[in-house]
Amino acid sequence: MSEQKIVDVIVIGAGAVGENVADRAAQGGLSVVLVEAELVGGECSYWACMPSKALLRPGTALLAAQSVAGAREAVTRTLDAAAVLKRRNSFTSNWQDDSQAKWVADAGIELVRGHAWLTGPREVEVAETGGSSVHLQATHAVVLATGSMPTLPPLPGLEDTAHWGTREATSAQSVPDRLAVLGGGVAGAELAQAFARLGSTVTLVARGDLLSMYPEEARRLVAAGLRADGVDLRLNTGTTSVSRNDDGDVELVLEGGYTVVADELLVSTGRHPALEGLGLESVGLEPKKLPTDDSGQVQGHEWLYTVGDAGGRVMLTHQGKYEARATGDAIVARANGDLQGNPAPWSKYAHTSDERAVPNVVFTDPEVAMVGLTVEKAQKAGMSVREVSLPIAVAGSSLYADDYKGWAQLVINEESRTVVGATFAGPDVAEMLHAATIAIVGEVPMERLWHAVPSYPTVSEVWLRLLEKYGL
Repeated sequence: MSEQKIVDVIVIGAGAVGENVADRAAQGGLSVVLVEAELVGGECSYWACMPSKALLRPGTALLAAQSVAGAREAVTRTLDAAAVLKRRNSFTSNWQDDSQAKWVADAGIELVRGHAWLTGPREVEVAETGGSSVHLQATHAVVLATGSMPTLPPLPGLEDTAHWGTREATSAQSVPDRLAVLGGGVAGAELAQAFARLGSTVTLVARGDLLSMYPEEARRLVAAGLRADGVDLRLNTGTTSVSRNDDGDVELVLEGGYTVVADELLVSTGRHPALEGLGLESVGLEPKKLPTDDSGQVQGHEWLYTVGDAGGRVMLTHQGKYEARATGDAIVARANGDLQGNPAPWSKYAHTSDERAVPNVVFTDPEVAMVGLTVEKAQKAGMSVREVSLPIAVAGSSLYADDYKGWAQLVINEESRTVVGATFAGPDVAEMLHAATIAIVGEVPMERLWHAVPSYPTVSEVWLRLLEKYGL
């Protein structure tokens, strides 16, 4: 017989997003149970953000030193792959979640380890890791923070061919001599470069362009960076089949008959909300993207919420944590009778930034940092916009590297005369992104931005050049 527990809030999924929902609800005085089937801390801590960036950073640091005369003469030309992998392991705590579980306990949140699914409104069954089961009942809310799953293409032979997903790539304990990467999105581009710099011969195959959601000038700079590291880019190229030969090598047959042979294949072709197996059918819902209000509350189910990748709005860890904080606060407010209906835009309970000001970074070398709307999306939203762009060529960039190559763009709403989108491409431009995010969220008029004086000599001086080009 299942153990029975009644709590205020049940959060399914103890990744960074689930932790934040649970924490905000607990801080608001509600009792919370957090359920996790794998490691507390989730995908970002162990198989995504942290280990992938740990794999990328050493190569970026090495190239930065090699890009400045006087430093380049003092450094070696190759990375120590074993040392890089060891450092990566430290960022995942060697795939142990003791410290994360301690944080949950210290926050006053009860952790239940096991697989959870809905059995009815506010009802959750958990098959615990040890073999027993727990029946949970929520007085206020059940939150789905279950993340996302890889989306595999319908490629002949793929299901029967052993291959890597991003999990296997970011946790690899050795570097393959030859790596084929299928997919030209963010993860594919980042991991292709990371393994090329660690010593793999890398071929990246993409049906479309590289990083197709970003402006062409930014994509061109990243493609040049990958090629400079020896990555063979096969863009706008379809794959017709995948298999392993008798020697254990992976063979990708491309359109036109060309074959790529590799020791390992990384498939990185997108992700979708992880909603299968959660018992949504028991409450009249299908396991696909669920319609929600701006606090994450599922329409027609005032007790059910989705956040982060599970909600399917924006699949980025930092944006999921933002959603989680708002959702946790909304649950507390509704429990206290302080919030009715859909929250107002830009209130502490709303996910407004999901539509207006999502910051994202491609941590390749060079980086791409983008926030807000592209020209095309702004026009589709009915805005009259003007684009201003130019190469990043200021005193700060010339000091940063002897042959700095970068590009910057602002998308400006001509009616409100505010920035609605920004993109920067170049070495270390990620650290410039938050200024643009603040400008967009704060709806700062262009005339006021003119008084935000960039320090000299920094790369941020490109802001001044963009404003000058706009006509200020």
